[in-house]
Amino acid sequence: MKSIPDFSIEKNIGKKIIVGADEAGRGPLCGPVVAGAVVFKKYDFDDMPFISDSKQMSEKQRDIAYDWITNNPDIIWGIGQCSAAEIDDMNILQASLAAMKRAICALGIVPDYCLIDGNKMPNDLIGEPVVKGDAKSLSISAASVIAKVTRDRIMKDLAKKYPQYDWDKNAGYPTQQHLQAIDKYGINEHYRKTYRPVKERIEKNADSKCS
Repeated sequence: MKSIPDFSIEKNIGKKIIVGADEAGRGPLCGPVVAGAVVFKKYDFDDMPFISDSKQMSEKQRDIAYDWITNNPDIIWGIGQCSAAEIDDMNILQASLAAMKRAICALGIVPDYCLIDGNKMPNDLIGEPVVKGDAKSLSISAASVIAKVTRDRIMKDLAKKYPQYDWDKNAGYPTQQHLQAIDKYGINEHYRKTYRPVKERIEKNADSKCS
């Protein structure tokens, strides 16, 4: 039985301004890692749509939730991201934490307490990590929706420039078709060169040129 997120964690903390933060895009071979941050000014809504872990929602459900969150005057939200180059430079864990911190900074307010999905906290933030938080806290699950929808749209926009990789369908994840496209067309600046499938192909191409 899947758990349904609610505001229990937020209410138990009792702070005035509580932000939930989550990221999307740790696994793909290309594109940025994107984070969302959400603050609910109140916890009672009559018109709240279905909001859960974004991975458990359909694209239509995510779009409905995204529009409701971003157009609601009682919700403050922010977006942060780290590029593929930054991911290669600092590793995906640190890039994810940095993206979440950027999303929180983009809120335009300073939260009293931060709920971060996962088991690590970004530096200099007051709060706590929540393992599987997107299935427990509505603030975190709402942030996961913001992150997922934003990243999917980024990849769809990039797919218009690079249609051969089908990023609008695979979002950059290492599907068999995506790997075959990389073998055929090579990599570009949006790829994470430290990720094994990409790194192996770079090294293979370098070896073939030297032989």
